[in-house]
Amino acid sequence: MDMTSGALLPKILIFSGPLILTGILQLLYNAADVVVVGRFAGATSLAAVGSTGSLINLIINVFMGLSVGTSVMVARYYGAGDVRMVQDTVHTSILVALLSGIVVGIFGFVMAKPILRLMDSPDDVIDLAALYVRIYFVGMPFNLLYNFGAGILRAVGDTKRPLYYLTISGAANVILNLILVIVFHMGVAGVAIATVVSQAISMVLVLLCLIRTQGIIHLDLKKLRIRKSPLLGIMQVGLPAGLQGSLFSISNVLIQSSVNSFLSTAMAGNAAASNLEGFVYTAMNSIYQADLTFASQNYGAGKKDRVKSVLWNCLGTVVVIGLGLGLLFMAFDRTLLSVYNQDPAVIDFGVLRMHIILPTYFLCGMMDVMVGQLRGIGYSIMPMIVSLTGACLFRIVWIMTIFSMPQFHTLQMLYISYPVSWGLTFAIHMICYLTIARKKLQDGRTTL
Repeated sequence: MDMTSGALLPKILIFSGPLILTGILQLLYNAADVVVVGRFAGATSLAAVGSTGSLINLIINVFMGLSVGTSVMVARYYGAGDVRMVQDTVHTSILVALLSGIVVGIFGFVMAKPILRLMDSPDDVIDLAALYVRIYFVGMPFNLLYNFGAGILRAVGDTKRPLYYLTISGAANVILNLILVIVFHMGVAGVAIATVVSQAISMVLVLLCLIRTQGIIHLDLKKLRIRKSPLLGIMQVGLPAGLQGSLFSISNVLIQSSVNSFLSTAMAGNAAASNLEGFVYTAMNSIYQADLTFASQNYGAGKKDRVKSVLWNCLGTVVVIGLGLGLLFMAFDRTLLSVYNQDPAVIDFGVLRMHIILPTYFLCGMMDVMVGQLRGIGYSIMPMIVSLTGACLFRIVWIMTIFSMPQFHTLQMLYISYPVSWGLTFAIHMICYLTIARKKLQDGRTTL
C-alpha cells in the first residue's frame, strides 16, 4: 500500500480492517482458553487462566515493544526508499526476536509462581495459574517471532497475510482446546498446550512468508545478524514503548491483585468481562497501528502535513469504533458473559466491570492514537513518560489512597480508575503534541 499519496481515510480503513480481524483472532486464542475451561473445567480454572494476563504482559511487554520499534523503523526506511536499511532492519529484528524469546521464556517459566504469590493469588487458584503460565512461556520464542514478522509485514502495508496465518493457527487452537480439555480432561494444561502449538503454527507461516517474498523485506536466514544501526533505531523507539507497556502492566497487576482480594468468583467475572473488552480494544488498537505506520511512512517521505492529517482521521475513527462497539457489547452483556460461565454470581461481577469500562473505552483508544502519532514522528520517550505518569502512576496512587479507604474499598471504585486515567493521559498527550511535537511537522508539503 502506498501510504504517502491519495485519500487517507479509505486507506486507513483498508489497512485497519485486516488488523481488526487479526486482533480478533488473537483474542480468540485467549477466549477459546477461557470459554473452554470456564464451561468444562469450572470457575476455579476460569479464574486461574483469566488472572494470568496481567502477569504475562508484565514480563513480555518490553520485548513486544521492540516489535513496535521494528515496525516503525521498517516503515520509515520504506517510506524513504532506503532498501539497504530495510533489509538490515529485517534481519536484525528477527534475530533479536529469537534471542529475546528464549530469554523471556526461561524467566517467565522460573518466576511464574513467585510472582503469582506476590499478586495474592488464592490458594485454590495459584497452582493452576502457575501451570498455565509455565506452559505459555515455553512457547515465547514462537510468540515473539510471529509478532516481529507480522510487524515487518504491517510496516509495508501488508495486513492481509498475517490475518490468513492467524485464521489457520486460531482454528488449530480451538480444535486442540476442545480435544485436550473435553476428550483428554487436561484442563488448564490442555488450553495452554493448545495456545503454544497454535503460536508455533503462526510463527512458521509468517517466517516462510518472509523467506519466500522476493523484494525489499525478503528474509535470508544466512544473513541473520545483529547490526548496530538498525538495532539502535529499534531500541530507540521500542524500548520506551516496551518499558511503558511493562510498567503499565505493574498497575494492572496491582489491580488484578486487588480483584483477587474479592476471591475466585469475582476473579472469574473480571476475567470474562476483560476478555470481552479485549475485542473492543483490539479494534481500537488497529487504528493505533494505522496511525503509527501511516505517520512513520509519511514522515520518512517528508510529507509532514499529511502526517498531521493522519492523526485527525485516526482520532475520529477510533471514537466511532470504541463508542459504537462499547455500547453494543453493553447491550448484550449477560448473554455474552454466559458464554464463559453460567454462574449468576460470576455474570453479576462481569456486568459490574463492563458497565464502567465499556462506555468510556473510546478514551483509551484516543490515548493510544496520540501515542502512535508521537512515536511515528520520532518521539518515544515523551509518550512513555506521559503514559506512565497519567495512567500507571495515577492508578497506583488511586489504589494506595482512595481504594484503600474502607468506605471506597469496592470493585466499582477500583474500576473507575481506568476511565479517569485514560482521559487524563489523553489530555496531556494532546497538550504535548500541540505545544512540542507539531514543531517537527512545520513547513511540510501539503499532498492531500
